[in-house]
Amino acid sequence: MEIRNIESFLAYFETIRERTLRVLRAVPPEKLEWRHADDVFSSGDLARHIAAVERYTFAENALGRPSRYRGCGPELAEGHDSVIAFMQQMHRETVEMLQPLTPDQLAAKGLTPQGAPITAWKLLRAMVEHEAHHRGEMYVYLALLGIERPPLYGATEQDLRRFSVA
Repeated sequence: MEIRNIESFLAYFETIRERTLRVLRAVPPEKLEWRHADDVFSSGDLARHIAAVERYTFAENALGRPSRYRGCGPELAEGHDSVIAFMQQMHRETVEMLQPLTPDQLAAKGLTPQGAPITAWKLLRAMVEHEAHHRGEMYVYLALLGIERPPLYGATEQDLRRFSVA
């Protein structure tokens, strides 16, 4: 997928974020910092990481600036409502930064976190892939906890079988 128009990309990105928030809202507040192992992110860490990397790495890098990411711990936002608010705030800031990008700027070179040149739109595509990857981890955490997972696209697997022809 090549991104040639920032308006259509941002509209698409809103749908990505809403699905991620749907999964985060399904995490019970008392399980926000639960980990299945000591060396992995909690759902809270994953949400903060998605938000902080979006704003401080991908947005900065797409504009040709170095990453400003400093981590994803509870010092950024603690508690269910605060983590959701943090994700929303980082998303608003990212959208404001990206909204002015022209087609020429999307085709121009940004920087990877390591400082290597990369086409700006490719960074935006990677930002979406990054979010989907970590949202999937949260989805698995819900399953491990025995918590019902929200359908991401309107139909569950059972619905899909029911709607399909034999």
